[in-house]
Amino acid sequence: MKKSITKNEFIDAFTDYSREDNFSPEGLNALYEYFEQYTEETGCEVELDIIAICCEYSEYEDLQEFQNNYGEDFETIESIHGHTSVIMIDNDSFIIQDF
Repeated sequence: MKKSITKNEFIDAFTDYSREDNFSPEGLNALYEYFEQYTEETGCEVELDIIAICCEYSEYEDLQEFQNNYGEDFETIESIHGHTSVIMIDNDSFIIQDF
């Protein structure tokens, strides 16, 4: 049995699991939109597994913060696209599927 959830329910689920600090409010909005778009484009529904999302995705304030974890081989955000999913939050901050 499956249940569709709203953006507010999605965000509240992170608080319920004490994971509200894993992503910014803007990041959670971007993740929700990403999963909604993925479902629409592929027809595959995404299971809401807060722990898995927190383990598989990371938010970065900017490219420099990302480079601190992954190295300076990635000179632009566009260069990251070839390695993983990138979810833009604004002009600088973004979320990646960890690799």
